[in-house]
Order: sequence, then structure tokens, then C-alpha cells
Amino acid sequence: MNNKPVLYLLPGLLCDETVWEQQQLALAPYAQIVIPVFRGFSSFRDMALWVLKSAPPRFSVVGHSMGGRVALELMHLAPERIDKFGMLSVGVHALASGEVEERQQLVALAQERGMAALADIWIPPMVHPSRHKDVLLMAKIRSMVLRFAVDDYRAQITAALTRTDQSLYLKAIKHKSLLLCGADDKWSPLQQHQAIQSQLAAADLHVIANAGHMVTLEQADAVNKILQEWILR
Repeated sequence: MNNKPVLYLLPGLLCDETVWEQQQLALAPYAQIVIPVFRGFSSFRDMALWVLKSAPPRFSVVGHSMGGRVALELMHLAPERIDKFGMLSVGVHALASGEVEERQQLVALAQERGMAALADIWIPPMVHPSRHKDVLLMAKIRSMVLRFAVDDYRAQITAALTRTDQSLYLKAIKHKSLLLCGADDKWSPLQQHQAIQSQLAAADLHVIANAGHMVTLEQADAVNKILQEWILR
């Protein structure tokens, strides 16, 4: 019988198990790892309800990017079921000015020219500039993105554009929370995480040097060390 605690690692937009592959290996000795992939869902709440449907009575959760927003929905829906709670490279704000138009332009690009054309534009800003010539890393991220269909992308963007202002959830969270971000994340910058930390009852914020938004892949060893300490605490 497996008595290890269950840990859900939630991937972000256009991400699957690959974004957590190094963390899955590093954390497997300490927890049962579950990595759901959010294809076919057009709301963060529905993603969270899908996780809750198959989750055990108690579990821990860490979400990356969009997965962090799903983790927040889990905390909002069923805080009594969550043991440990963490968010990486995340935002909690409502729709920003110009966000609808920007995201819809990318959906139109994917529809007209395909996911490969979207990947060409979408991936580079997500990765620290020093890693743009890392052929293996960039190919890994690109292959992950191309495993999603245009319809998958459109549904995830619909979820993003119809989201709740999750900043309203933060003051109700009593758990000691984990926050982590890349020091050079242009999509979910450090200041954004500092603002989240200031609204939580208790939270540790870890900043990973020489990393952008894809911090779990860019600086896997540093992320692994923090998550190992966190799950064992």
C-alpha cells in the first residue's frame, strides 16, 4: 500500500507533463505525483472541479502559471482538503487593459497559420534570453506546445478571458503558502508575486536567478530543491 501523500502538479497554458518532468522525478520519493493536463476545458473552475472529482480526501497542490490559477480555484472551492499549497510563475489579477485584444490576436494567428506559427511568437518571451540558443530546451518547449490543438488553445484562452478576479481569494487563505518565480519572468514578474505575498496570511517567496516564466524547465535543480524542502516540511 502506498502511504505517500498525494501531490498535484498543475501545468499552465499550452503545457503538459513535460513542464514538470524534472520535479516529478525529484519529488517521487516523497509523494504520489499526479499531473493533470487541461485539454478541453474553457474555465478555471471546471479545471479545478475535474481535479477534485478524482482527488483523494486530502492532497497537496502546486500550480505553474495557469495551473496556479487552477490551484487558487481549488483552494477557494475546497480549502479543507488541501494540505500544502503553492503557486509558481502566477498571476491573480482580473483582466488587464488590452489583454483581450492581445490574446485574441494570438488565437487568430493559431487559427490562420497553425500552432507552429504561434509557438514561434509565444515561446521566446517565456524563456530567459540566455537560454534562447539552448537547442534542447527550446525544442522541448516547442514540442510540448505543438501537442496542443488550436481548439485546446482557444478553450484555455476562453478560460483566461472569463476568469474571476482571484486577488479577492487571497485574504481568505490561511495555509502557509509557497510562491516561486523566475527573477526575469516578463509574463509574471517578481513584483506581481510580491503583491500576492503581501495579501496572504503567510507565504514564502522564492526567486530563481537566471530564469524566466518556464522556471521549472530553465532552472530545474533550484526549483527541485525548494519543492523537496517544502514537501518534507
